[in-house]
Amino acid sequence: MTWRDTHPTVRGKLLLNEPLGPYTWFRVGGAADALFIPADADDLIDFLKALDPAVPVTVLGVGSNVIVRDGGVEGVVIRLAGRTWAQITTEGDAITAGAGALDSMVAKASAKAGLAGLEFYAGIPGTIGGALTMNAGCYGSETKDVLVSARGVTRAGERVEYSLAEFGYTYRHSVVPENAIIWVEATYRGTPDAPEAVQARIDEITSRREQTQPIRDKTGGSTFKNPEGHSSWKLVDEAGWRGKLHVVNGGGAKFSELHSNFMINPGEATAADIEGLGEAVRADVKAKTGVQLDWEIKRIGRKG
Repeated sequence: MTWRDTHPTVRGKLLLNEPLGPYTWFRVGGAADALFIPADADDLIDFLKALDPAVPVTVLGVGSNVIVRDGGVEGVVIRLAGRTWAQITTEGDAITAGAGALDSMVAKASAKAGLAGLEFYAGIPGTIGGALTMNAGCYGSETKDVLVSARGVTRAGERVEYSLAEFGYTYRHSVVPENAIIWVEATYRGTPDAPEAVQARIDEITSRREQTQPIRDKTGGSTFKNPEGHSSWKLVDEAGWRGKLHVVNGGGAKFSELHSNFMINPGEATAADIEGLGEAVRADVKAKTGVQLDWEIKRIGRKG
């Protein structure tokens, strides 16, 4: 008998051997031993307190910036999905959003409330939980510029609150270990501005993103972080990888012709194809330029 035979009782959904590909933008990857979608924070807390501490826990947001490997994910994958986790409220110059809220919806709410500073979230294809974890940003702004505090739950099921300073943010990085805390909600502070002016800036970001990124393909957002003094897309492009199909053991993956820091699944790629492409490009760029490309996309699970 394993923990899956004696799992905690939940009010949300607990799905065993659940394929994770449909939950990711790349549409690839194996199954989770278990996928838990909690009904609310209390359901999450009760589950974690009852779960054997030896069982690994992995948090999966909207799946926009992750490769789930073909061998699946050990233990429990927790996904904060549904209306309860996506609530957004405003009060004065503060915006509070659930960890499952889409970044773009938070930007939209900020415009409606007449609060500037969060427009950049319109250009990030993820959720607030992921934004907190990696100090998500684009077009010159980052999460650290507007975050006040965040609430979460530890692996042991204890509630915690972190101030901005406690995240220790640097470029696409936080000092809080990944999966050590499951973020529940965050509070931001905007700057009062005319709603139409905020919305105009959001519209500009949205238009720019649509013109320069392959948002209608099966992609995962920016593949590599920008090395100091370099642009990742330019390094990938100059190394000759734009649009070049790379096959490991599936239909193959490639870097987009539209934006050469975005990998895409053009059809029947496997996770091994996509991750293998990334590693091949990293090695090639390093050999040709001496510059180390570091992954921005998360890779989780067991290799098939």
